[in-house]
Amino acid sequence: MKLCVIGTGYVGLVGAAIFSDWGNDVVGVDIDTEKIDRIKKGEMPIYEPGLSEIVLRNISQNRLTFTTSIADGIKDAEIVFICVGTPQSDTGAADLSAVWEVAKDIGKNMNGYKVIVTKSTVPVGTNEKVKMIIRENLPGPQIEFDVASNPEFLREGSSVEDMAAPDRTVVGSDSEKAHAVMRRLYEHLNTPIVECDLRSAEMIKYASNGFLAAKISFINEIAQICERAGADVTVVARGMGLDKRVGSAFLNAGIGYGGSCFPKDVAALYKTSTDQDYDFKLLRSVMEVNVAQRENFMNKVLRHFGKNLAGRTFAILGLAFKGNTDDIRDSVSIEIVKKLRGLGAKLRVYDPEAMYNAKQALGAVNVEYCLDKYETMQGADALFVLTEWKEFATVELDKVKTLLKSPVIFDGRNLLDRAKVEEMGFTYFAVGKRTNGMVKIDTRNLYQTVLLNTNGSTGQH
Repeated sequence: MKLCVIGTGYVGLVGAAIFSDWGNDVVGVDIDTEKIDRIKKGEMPIYEPGLSEIVLRNISQNRLTFTTSIADGIKDAEIVFICVGTPQSDTGAADLSAVWEVAKDIGKNMNGYKVIVTKSTVPVGTNEKVKMIIRENLPGPQIEFDVASNPEFLREGSSVEDMAAPDRTVVGSDSEKAHAVMRRLYEHLNTPIVECDLRSAEMIKYASNGFLAAKISFINEIAQICERAGADVTVVARGMGLDKRVGSAFLNAGIGYGGSCFPKDVAALYKTSTDQDYDFKLLRSVMEVNVAQRENFMNKVLRHFGKNLAGRTFAILGLAFKGNTDDIRDSVSIEIVKKLRGLGAKLRVYDPEAMYNAKQALGAVNVEYCLDKYETMQGADALFVLTEWKEFATVELDKVKTLLKSPVIFDGRNLLDRAKVEEMGFTYFAVGKRTNGMVKIDTRNLYQTVLLNTNGSTGQH
């Protein structure tokens, strides 16, 4: 099949690569000339394991090409995928301006029947407006087209695998002809295809992410009880996850979810509920718990070091919002670095892939960018583990102890073995575990009074 993918970000570039790897002829389109030039040279604008090899292989076999022209991209395409960003707006709703612009350009350049597919995450009713915008911009009323919703369910860091072998494919359309075209694209996959109407497909994506965010916030609430009651949240989560009705995925307690999807999608779904005159109370609590979880983590820091962190130096492992990605959008790690810096601390930071992006977000004020995980620890007052990279779970504790000024570890992702860490003589703070660094003090308002007014800001970012 001949396909066009508009947008070469985390969804579009991976989609274009896998579609071409399936044997289709794919044209990737992006308005960013520099990005397109880099991709053509084999330089990926994002870090995603395995992506570069697939892109280069299919470029060399002439199945995958790139352009900055929508007209050239869609000219021969049977299916046109819209994969542009839909960031959160100031109101909490998704910002769909890029989707509207692409729909307008598609309409102006239509030259025959095509299925226009929105793969970006969009609120209920978006595809109906996409159809309207395309129709209003057609060069002639005789040109036919259909619109479909085909939401992505990709996990950054595993998106190549998820795209190549999804656990399900959702296709929403009001046209049987469009469904037939989409079946041809996906029929080789040995996974279920959920065919439905446009609005149900749009809702499936938001409902899925909302539910997963709820699981994370639930286990984080359980973690708070575990700390106070003397239970171990990792053991509790394992016992829960063995129940097939619950499942083990997304039951890892930590400092809260972040990234480009969950925060904005949960907020957008809540905004949709209020637009429909309904207060989605559970989802509102999910967001509140996620904010509180990082506040609880910061409370531990303030209890141990005091309210003024001036003169302190902290080693930070992890800046990406999760492991196996360079994405720092809504990264809890970045937020905590800003909070610590706002209270006067100096930070020595390291991430295997996100250093460049972190520099753009944090700048150079009181932040030193290190070459490896051990360099961050030299002379630091404490070690912070903030992203779940596998290499951080295997740090040599005896070496860590010689490098740190004081043997203190704040483990925001529960990566380290509590027994081994405490046996080595570290003061250890984890999430959802009663560790030797914890004390029973009611400090629920400490973080709010000290930090919320500053927002961790130094005035320079």
